[in-house]
Amino acid sequence: MIAPERVIELARKLGPDGVPAYVYDLAALDAHAAAIRAALPRAVQFYYAVKANPDAAVLRTLARHADGFEVSSGGELAHTAAAAPGRPLAFGGPGKTPAEMAAALELASPAAGTSRFHVESAHELALLDEAARAAGRRADVLLRVNLPGPFDQEEQAALVMGGKPSPFGMDSSQLRRCTPPPTSVRLRGLHAHLASGVGADGLLAAAGRLVSFGRQWCAEHGVTDPEFNLGGGMAVDYTRPDAGFDWAGYGRGLAALARPGETLRIEPGRAVTAYCGWYLTRVLDVKHSHGEAFAVVAGGTHHLRTPAAKGHDQPFAVIGVEDWMPSWPRPGVSGRAVTIAGQLCTPKDVLARRVRVSRLRAGDLVAFGLAGAYAWNISHQGFLMHPPPAFHYLA
Repeated sequence: MIAPERVIELARKLGPDGVPAYVYDLAALDAHAAAIRAALPRAVQFYYAVKANPDAAVLRTLARHADGFEVSSGGELAHTAAAAPGRPLAFGGPGKTPAEMAAALELASPAAGTSRFHVESAHELALLDEAARAAGRRADVLLRVNLPGPFDQEEQAALVMGGKPSPFGMDSSQLRRCTPPPTSVRLRGLHAHLASGVGADGLLAAAGRLVSFGRQWCAEHGVTDPEFNLGGGMAVDYTRPDAGFDWAGYGRGLAALARPGETLRIEPGRAVTAYCGWYLTRVLDVKHSHGEAFAVVAGGTHHLRTPAAKGHDQPFAVIGVEDWMPSWPRPGVSGRAVTIAGQLCTPKDVLARRVRVSRLRAGDLVAFGLAGAYAWNISHQGFLMHPPPAFHYLA
């Protein structure tokens, strides 16, 4: 892939001693988020899934365009409320504790606009009702449903969380246990997130099934002006870093699906921030083993776990550095495939495997792209106790 000139300039300015480092291009993120908002009909609310990247500067940038934020823990709740105060929050995810529910109820003030709980089970609904009664408040709830998959999940989805036995959400038999709702809970509609890594057509098919089921269910249970949270899961293709999700087509499909009086809501994460992030590092050594070439870089999957978690090659650009101080020959490869590995004592510490390069030498810099989501925040940061990366922002 080709790194933006602004990223290359910063990498050269930092030099080998200034990396590993993450670079977040906030200007690019601002433009991308604005384009997403423009592609969606106004009737569709755009919430950002904080789990993808909770960096405070990222959240402040997105607050200019997103209608709210989806959080999945008490930690994300407090962090997001501090980084983007007063913005609507949707609290999702399994295993919410009573203490987390109480904290979320405290933040669900009228000044914050709409705040919602995505409830995963009848037991969780009862816990929320108890917390709401203790706080003297009413909790607005979307019940998370696990409907049969609307597409061939194994072929189209990178990660499947519904449409089959799952700890996430409720099937129709479990959903019946949530009605009528307890006294301190108000049902506002349904939520579903069946899979991740899906294209626009697959997500629109999933949205159609949820809304069709939800309209009938809400009518039967007296839910007026229903809300349907369609989840996220928009595909990011790491093999084609210049390709993007079809937001325009997705927006047109949602516009055709929407009806007056209803609220449709989406909560993308990876497809919002992945493109704004770069992980910069340097090549420490280039070596050969049993006929294959390996480049060992500073850092590794304890900084950028994405390729190990998803089983792909992280796209990268080589930034050549001509200075070579040692007196011995500079190890490197030219015009052949190389595997880029990190510093960890495990064969799983691989960022890209057998990727052909024009030239890669010890001392060169490497910029890994699509590193703005599920990267630093999901990495096993304490393993071997290497120092953390630095963070830089392009405004």
